[in-house]
Amino acid sequence: MHEFSVALEICRIAEEQVGWDALPRVKEVAVEVGDDAGIEVGNLEFCLEALLSHPPFVDARPLIFREAGDDLRVRYLDVDDRRPT
Repeated sequence: MHEFSVALEICRIAEEQVGWDALPRVKEVAVEVGDDAGIEVGNLEFCLEALLSHPPFVDARPLIFREAGDDLRVRYLDVDDRRPT
């Protein structure tokens, strides 16, 4: 199940983008998965849910967008900026 390795890499990308200290503030990780990317989307979602629900993340959730083609990329990270609403 290489989806776990992909999920770990997605988490590494999140850390690279926001920094270790901000990982608990990540609320959503959006990923584009191409239909021909060789990824079993259900397995990837399961792996991401498991990784994002534990430290250093807190309660982040994955959001997966199915796309045509063979791309696999992080679309965006939603991070709580701690500003009052």
